[in-house]
Amino acid sequence: MKNKRQDTLLKMIRENVISTQEDLMNSLLSLGYKVTQSTISRDIKELRIVKALDSEGNYRYTCAFDNGATENDNLGKYADIFSSSVISINHSMNDIVIKCYPGMASGACVAVDSLYGNMILGSLAGDDTIFIITNGEEAATELAKELNKML
Repeated sequence: MKNKRQDTLLKMIRENVISTQEDLMNSLLSLGYKVTQSTISRDIKELRIVKALDSEGNYRYTCAFDNGATENDNLGKYADIFSSSVISINHSMNDIVIKCYPGMASGACVAVDSLYGNMILGSLAGDDTIFIITNGEEAATELAKELNKML
């Protein structure tokens, strides 16, 4: 049942503009799936679903990792999500702070973790801010430089 629900959820976000967990939950409930907000949250995390800005200017859920795509396609998708979400990148000592458009930090953080996870000790995303810790000043400077290249 879980796999079928998750397949349905992926199909819904590919075919429709869905921008809230409540919309996802209500759509699944209308199709007969018994889900709660926590079920939707777990599905979003497991499926690596993120919010991104689409070509029409809508913030919507999208799958950050498309099973039919090549690794290079997915890397490009992460870069697109990051570049469309981020306003500024600053670093000090071994920390990096990334300011994002409201609601976009989570998706941008997934992109950073996927693209540069080997360069970071940890990351934390809020609504519009990402906080990244690296293992030193040199690492933070290098990562900030790489991230700025995507903007």
